Amino acid sequence: MAEMDTSSQGGGHKKGPGVKKSKKLSTRVDLTPMVDLGFLLITFFIFTTTMSQPTAMRLFLPKDTEKPEEQNKAKESGALTIMMSKDDNVYYYEGILSPDGANFKSTNFKEIRDVILNKKKNTDPKDFVVVIKPGKEATYKNVVNMLDEMQINVVKRYALVDIAEAEAMLIAATEGGPAPAPAPQQ
Repeated sequence: MAEMDTSSQGGGHKKGPGVKKSKKLSTRVDLTPMVDLGFLLITFFIFTTTMSQPTAMRLFLPKDTEKPEEQNKAKESGALTIMMSKDDNVYYYEGILSPDGANFKSTNFKEIRDVILNKKKNTDPKDFVVVIKPGKEATYKNVVNMLDEMQINVVKRYALVDIAEAEAMLIAATEGGPAPAPAPQQ
């Protein structure tokens, strides 16, 4: 609202000698309604916007079966096993791990995409499967990054599996650390 200062005296519009000039009236703008309008707009936009939906990856899990012949089988030639360890180290091998560890290789997260793409290109699509095995010292971020790589490279079949003792010992030997203690038998 605008207010007019009417306290100054002055009459009409007389001209002539001895007539004082009338003072200009000052105006003051009341901003209270503008603040109300601002809060109304903020409230309106808060209630009308949709909250961001969490993004999640869809996983299609196979049914558990007790009979080994009903389990999903993968050809050895189409399997790529990727293991993650501390300090963003990535280890992999194709097919089955050889007893002497000759096919056990080391890389990092920057180069694993090329490994996946080469294996995918050289393998029949229905036989290609990636087995992801995070080690005890792998971080959650590493696992998420590896799952992202599966999405980026359009890998349809992959599995998240616990790491085997032989693989953990190979990783420890490669990193120069002590071999892990065997897990207690249940």
